[in-house]
Amino acid sequence: MTDRSTQSRGKGSTTRARTGMSPGAAATIAAFASLLTCYVGVALEAFFGIKGMAFNPHLQAVLMWMLAFVATAFVFRDRERHGSALPLLIAGLANIVLVATLYFHYDHRFEALAYVLLIIATLMNQNLLLQVLNRKVRSQTVEISELNAQLANKVERQAGQIGRLERLKEFLAPQIAQAVVDGGRENLLSTHRRYIACLFCDIRNFTALSEALDPEDVIDILQRYHDRCGKLAAASGGTIGFRSGDGLMIYFNDPIPCEAPVLDAVKLALDIRKEFAEVCAPWRRMGHVLGIGLGISSGHATMGLVGREGRADYTAVGGVVNVASRLCDAAAQDEILISQRAFMDVEDHLSADPVGGLKLKGFANPVEAYRVLGTNDPVAN
Repeated sequence: MTDRSTQSRGKGSTTRARTGMSPGAAATIAAFASLLTCYVGVALEAFFGIKGMAFNPHLQAVLMWMLAFVATAFVFRDRERHGSALPLLIAGLANIVLVATLYFHYDHRFEALAYVLLIIATLMNQNLLLQVLNRKVRSQTVEISELNAQLANKVERQAGQIGRLERLKEFLAPQIAQAVVDGGRENLLSTHRRYIACLFCDIRNFTALSEALDPEDVIDILQRYHDRCGKLAAASGGTIGFRSGDGLMIYFNDPIPCEAPVLDAVKLALDIRKEFAEVCAPWRRMGHVLGIGLGISSGHATMGLVGREGRADYTAVGGVVNVASRLCDAAAQDEILISQRAFMDVEDHLSADPVGGLKLKGFANPVEAYRVLGTNDPVAN
């Protein structure tokens, strides 16, 4: 592991060493190296007082034009990056003048001219590269600004989604709220009509229980009751219409449709009854009469938001809601009553006994109902 890390670092360092110098800088260095090779004797005498140092003139000439050619080669490589051939033309002319004065007719003035042209070519090349780099930096700055703006917009949209999701979670099952937000389908929450299954449940003898128990115990029962009912509703895909004290309304098939809303409501009612039996078991052993009543109906209802800005409930309004509420009121302890229409939707999957026509508050005629015993699915019972 250590050897490989060391090799990786060494390889990275080598790569940086190879790419750390740009061709433009290399061209400039090669040009000045050629110039220094030409005037090394003069420089030594001028700066260090060394006179008469002998150099092989042929070797010196070869080094001069070879370094000049190297500088020109780097300029040649850079022409595609900055798109200008002028530095290459000037560097090529400098090489021609240098070779001509070295091997055909030596003249120190032409030699100086060659180096002036070569230095001009390499500096011009470097300047063009810096202009390209500057344009690239400006372009990348604009791109980064655009990306930042896009990111800010995305963050703003996501913050809005989170806000809407938290708002929806107040009355929708979490997975349904997430589906509405992810799909951008908030129009599902606008007022409309839908065939739904509606479930009401409340605690029997709750008023008497509240008088018999300490307030802290009553709150504990309510918290456990609503917590378990809320989790069961979320797991079954139901939507909580409202909570009020010991009362709870849950409906199915809106805003997300389901295949068998009445059957889902019946299964949820059986689960709630079972869960509440565990909640109230300790109090029953203490002699308190404690149970739950449930009512289920089905039919068309008007769905929409009811309330004010910042605090609204997505709920159902209509006769189907009233029937479920009154059936819940009429149910005995731990009894589940279902309307005739809802029973007809699931009679092949349900075990139930008819209870006849019930006189319900607010209804002129008796309402036919059935007492749910269980479903044909043994797991749901």
